[in-house]
Amino acid sequence: MTKLIPSLIAALACSIALATTARAADRPNLVILLADDMGFGELQCLNPRRGKIPTPQLDAIAAGGMVFTDAHSGSSVCTPTRYGLLTGRYAWRTRLQSGVLTGGPSLIAPNRLTLAKLLSTQGYHTAVIGKWHLGMLFDGKHISKAVPVGAKVTHGPLDRGGFDEFHGFHHARQIETWIDNDVVTETIEPIEMLPRLTKTAVKYIESRKDQSEPFFLYVPWSSPHSPVVPSKEWQGKSGLNAHADFVMQTDDSFGKVVDALRDNDMLDNTLILCSSDNGTSGPTSKIGQLQELGHFPSGDLRGSKADIWDGGHRVPFLVSWPGVVRPGSQSNGLVCLSDVIRTVADILDVELSDNAAEDSISFLPLLKGEVEHQRESVVHHSVSGYFAIRQGKWKLSLCPDSGGWTGTRPSKKSWAKYEKAGLPMVQLIDMDGDLGEQTNLAREHQGKVDELHDLLEQHVKRGRSTPGLPQTNDAEIVIDKRPGK
Repeated sequence: MTKLIPSLIAALACSIALATTARAADRPNLVILLADDMGFGELQCLNPRRGKIPTPQLDAIAAGGMVFTDAHSGSSVCTPTRYGLLTGRYAWRTRLQSGVLTGGPSLIAPNRLTLAKLLSTQGYHTAVIGKWHLGMLFDGKHISKAVPVGAKVTHGPLDRGGFDEFHGFHHARQIETWIDNDVVTETIEPIEMLPRLTKTAVKYIESRKDQSEPFFLYVPWSSPHSPVVPSKEWQGKSGLNAHADFVMQTDDSFGKVVDALRDNDMLDNTLILCSSDNGTSGPTSKIGQLQELGHFPSGDLRGSKADIWDGGHRVPFLVSWPGVVRPGSQSNGLVCLSDVIRTVADILDVELSDNAAEDSISFLPLLKGEVEHQRESVVHHSVSGYFAIRQGKWKLSLCPDSGGWTGTRPSKKSWAKYEKAGLPMVQLIDMDGDLGEQTNLAREHQGKVDELHDLLEQHVKRGRSTPGLPQTNDAEIVIDKRPGK
């Protein structure tokens, strides 16, 4: 087992209770590949009718495993989704109530259980190769843009995330800054980042071939987020625009990681999860141009990145696990990226304590085809901090519009416009019959509005949305953001 630093030992002691350590045969390698700003409709296998970008590698992964059609990121923007993926806790329970981090102290508290910390206790070697975006200090300071080579990294993947290795960068505004473990080692051109991450991920897999311990590799790609910089060999390949070219290059990077697993005889004992942190960015993808050319990055969903509408947070979610997940299978069960940590604990037969993974529900029964649904409700969050809650077919959004970048931007003026028109201040949608969220049923079903609002309040007040002892949020949570409330 990897030697643990004292602070990590303390963190684990207060956040996890271990059951019997899983036998080696029950410990698959875990590879999580997370695209950045790649909407549900970017994949051909998810959007064959309205998608025009070839994604053969992701389509092959889907064909070899399970496709989830109702999977969601924890937020419609980057930082909060990554927090939820690694901790199993909604990020709006932290100090981050809207937007994303550009630096500063880590959003992950020192004593917070993470996926890497959990797997370390089970004898896994852990590595993250890609974009961190969860807070980071350089030489003890917050630096928002250029960082000098040689700067020491704290509040990063090693000391807060619990990973053994880190290679990559912090966020898009610092995409030129390459970090190895806890030191800035060089600067690179943005166009070099995706190829560099791909090669580094492949190299890591090759390095694990003759190792006895299983590994967890987390690859949060830099793409197709801005800067939109497809390599020369990919430029113009889509016949659509640069964003579409970048999606194709990203798809190829997914495939190269899978190929490395296959070439090193690891594929049969590896659980691969492919997803995205949120929907496609409308501005940087030039979404209007794409739609004119017949490509709809959100498929039949309304909205895109930053929005409370499903186009902001319903994401591709593919799982391959030979011998467990049936090839070509599909699940319509409701899942969230925050569910990964509880699922991994379930696989390894590890019992988590009450103050860990408060918003995580195992989807292992779905992977095994034992049940159709496991999660009863999920909370959505937009870039501006607006809430929605989904339970079954019903979705209640606590704002009258997108809550993000599409349509009318949230403001006192926009709220007044809806109020003056006598329109409801919330949106109640029947997602089974209205996937595009066009018909607001709030007036016709006030009882359901009240019921879902009460459920959201309960999830907030209890500090958790799962069974267990109530926990404490890190900050005051304001659910109703109407002006004057």
